[in-house]
Amino acid sequence: MKLFTKLTLFITLSKLAIVILFVWLLPVLVNRIAYQYNDYYLKEQKRKVLNVVGKSGIDAYLQGEPSYGSYTMLKEEYISLEPAGKTVPVDTIATLRRVVEGDTLTYRVLSHTFSHHNRNYILEVGKTTATIDEYNQPLQRMALYVLIALMVSTIVIDLVYTRLLLRPLATIIRNRLLNARFPFRETSPPIKTSTTDFRYLDDSLTELMGKVRDAFEKEREFTSNASHELMTPISILQSKTENLMIEEELPEAIQKKILDMMKTLNRLKKIVHSLLLISRIENNQFPRSDSFNIKELVQEVTDELEHRLQEQQLAFHLQLSGKVVLTGLNHDLIFQLVYNLLNNAIRYNKPGGQVIIRENYTPGKPYQLIIGDTGIGIPAHEIGTIFQRFKKVEKNENEGYGLGLSIVHTIATYHDIAIEVSSQPGAGTEFTLSFPLPAPASGYKRFI
Repeated sequence: MKLFTKLTLFITLSKLAIVILFVWLLPVLVNRIAYQYNDYYLKEQKRKVLNVVGKSGIDAYLQGEPSYGSYTMLKEEYISLEPAGKTVPVDTIATLRRVVEGDTLTYRVLSHTFSHHNRNYILEVGKTTATIDEYNQPLQRMALYVLIALMVSTIVIDLVYTRLLLRPLATIIRNRLLNARFPFRETSPPIKTSTTDFRYLDDSLTELMGKVRDAFEKEREFTSNASHELMTPISILQSKTENLMIEEELPEAIQKKILDMMKTLNRLKKIVHSLLLISRIENNQFPRSDSFNIKELVQEVTDELEHRLQEQQLAFHLQLSGKVVLTGLNHDLIFQLVYNLLNNAIRYNKPGGQVIIRENYTPGKPYQLIIGDTGIGIPAHEIGTIFQRFKKVEKNENEGYGLGLSIVHTIATYHDIAIEVSSQPGAGTEFTLSFPLPAPASGYKRFI
């Protein structure tokens, strides 16, 4: 999962969790706010009454009566004022029941005791709880709408900011990792970013790629130089051993030793040629402009290996349509690639086994050439290393030089050909070559 996707999920889920928590607490919060506002309203009413008493005296309410009581038409609010005698002064706000004209109603009541002309009075200001609750639903609805609007806006802002913040990281991944091709010959300019961490990551990757490129260039230069230098003494030794074989007076034992030396020199010469081939491919010394019928190329390879198929008594099955023409490749290198795979299919097969070459082609998709055999197979733990140089199959470690599949991998990489290997020990191995489709602007078609 991408980092931006994870951040998007985290932002969305965290905001959703806040909304759920707020909705769960909303009735309690709104109810508390409504009661606090009502308590403030009752205190304001008390202050007004005390102001009137302070200015006009208690008779402004009592008017000669022992007590005073007043309420609204719907009995939603009331005010009462009566002597308190020697009652202990109180100043409270509580939810109480009161009887008003025979109706028992629940009020939020403020009780206040004050003294006027050396007499104590109790003032009560009340408001029905039903009136207070009327505001709960509208307040909850309004608060919910405001919360949703804030959450949506903050999510959008967070996502936009996150995308802008992570844009340099996406550019680093695209330029330094996805689009970078080994051995990193082209160096793209530094990524523009104000984030120190991203700049450090970009610089580190650029430096690492430079070190890998330099190490690869040194290895490739060494391989090329060493191979060239080895060819001269090998050719001299081969010439001298051939001259020795011409001598008629040599004992048979000496001739046998010289013959073994020639076999060793031939083996060394093939290894050097293989290393030179790999070096030339990695140095882009082969053009990629040939067009050829893939079935005809495979037929050329099988004609060269026909004698080996007969020696092993192998049944050969060529299942190609002959209608596919590949372009933009190097004929000789693809020939070598198919030759090495087919040669291995013969070498590691069982007497009386089979070699099958077939294709898988759907227009608009990469063309696949599949080379399979019914041989000894490859252990699962070795499949990941078979393309390494000088790597041999355990059961046949005395055969080959361990460079055949390395050459195959080098040629495939040079042509952007994907290789898939599936094998089952004792049942056989299958190599699938997927030839890439050309770019739309390349001016040619890969398949005709």
